Amino acid sequence: MFFGGGFGVGLTVADLAPPAVGPPGTGSPVLAEVLPVYARTPVEKAAELERVQRVKAELAAYEVELVAAFAADRPDSLDRQPGQRGAPAEDGSVPGPGAPAGVSEFFADELALVLNCSRTAASVLTEHASTLTGTLRATLAALAQGRLDWSRARTIAEELGEKVRGTHPQVLAAVQAAVLPEAMSLSVRRLRDRLRAELAARDAAAVDRARARAQRAVDVRRRPVADGVSELVAGMTDELAAACQTVIDDLAHRAKTAGDARPIGMLRSGVLADLILRPWAAPQPVTAQIEVQVPLGALAADRFPAAGAPLPAAFTRPGAVAQPTGTVAGVPITAAHVRGLLAQLDAIGLSAPPGGTLQFSFLDDRGALTAVATLRELRAAARRGCPTHPAAGCGCPVIDRPPPTGAYTPTPAQQRFLRTRDRTCRHPGCTNKAVWADADHVIPHATGGATDCANLCCLCRRHHRLKTFAPGWIYTMTADGILTVTTPSGVTRTSRPPGLQLTGPRVLTRPPDQPPDPTDDPPPF
Repeated sequence: MFFGGGFGVGLTVADLAPPAVGPPGTGSPVLAEVLPVYARTPVEKAAELERVQRVKAELAAYEVELVAAFAADRPDSLDRQPGQRGAPAEDGSVPGPGAPAGVSEFFADELALVLNCSRTAASVLTEHASTLTGTLRATLAALAQGRLDWSRARTIAEELGEKVRGTHPQVLAAVQAAVLPEAMSLSVRRLRDRLRAELAARDAAAVDRARARAQRAVDVRRRPVADGVSELVAGMTDELAAACQTVIDDLAHRAKTAGDARPIGMLRSGVLADLILRPWAAPQPVTAQIEVQVPLGALAADRFPAAGAPLPAAFTRPGAVAQPTGTVAGVPITAAHVRGLLAQLDAIGLSAPPGGTLQFSFLDDRGALTAVATLRELRAAARRGCPTHPAAGCGCPVIDRPPPTGAYTPTPAQQRFLRTRDRTCRHPGCTNKAVWADADHVIPHATGGATDCANLCCLCRRHHRLKTFAPGWIYTMTADGILTVTTPSGVTRTSRPPGLQLTGPRVLTRPPDQPPDPTDDPPPF
């Protein structure tokens, strides 16, 4: 305390550590409850929405800075180098966006688990963060000050980033100076057009390089939309796309004029399919693989409709509550089960298609896969019965999951079981088909891991390499196939086999112990 007309100074020491995360189930107050939303006038609501947009822009800039700094923590010196076992392909055949210069090829995989998004989205965000914190600092400054929103900042990063790599920084600075003052008054599409025009006026060679890169990156992709409908997206030059559209429109309108009552969009889709599949040409032989999923509860003697069992949900009237199929916890697939199933199959006449296969997947009451068999294997098991008790109606299993093997390579039966159980690569968020994946030992075979379905899962080649060679990643799996992946930064995600139900909540209460630094004790790969 000071007297006599002077000034007093108080000093408070505050802990700058981030606040502790609350226990599971607790959260922050809802903003709409803290801030009087409905008490505001329309003018105040509009002003508040404008303020929200500025805050979102500032947060986007902060996220960009965080991602760029996080990427700097993962240098490519930690990756396998060319010539080493496990190094990436050098022919450019690896799909998807690459990492910025100097950043580990696996950083996007870690960021995807941190943000709980796809690897593609994480790769794009990493590329934008590298560009905005590098050659587009003026755009980042406008975003951080709330003078530019994220959608427009992202558009500038897309047009002046990786696609025009090699352009002189002064050219990029001039384009930003010309466009930023009016960027918020332009729609995203008009902003994109303006950026391309400004760049072409200053560096036509950069536009040519970007066009050449785009043409080499074209592909054809199928993208599921909803309700059994997918989009077939084909990339091609503007001229070729316009020519294709003209032909499709012309043929569709001819069909409409001839009296086809279907919508014009449906006719265009049919025209495209006919032009590709050419149904008028000699048909190519097509084989089909049919899979029948069999809940074990449906194999109990009293679960067949002929024995008085309730109808499945598909046969009940809308709004009715179907009775459960039944629960059989841990019941083996006995000869009686198999014979009952075969009797039902014979009754409906189900058989393998010509040149194809018919496979049965047996699921327990939680949806976990217990066995896989073909129709031929089922009939053989029904004839053979239990080899230990051939004359008794015992409960011994005649079909089960494939047994472990002492070899490193999984058996064909194990491969079939894994691909049926996993469907895709099991790394969280990856959707690469299991048929193209590797059967990987979760606990490495070299350290005692068994070649057993309880220790095997499908990983695409990229995530197989990540698990084997990227430092700091931890993979664990339960006996029923629930895979848990922990990143070097301590974020944990899980993936379950499709159809497997959770029997209870799984909450991560604390990060796992940090693995040792691989540079101190490198593993013997």
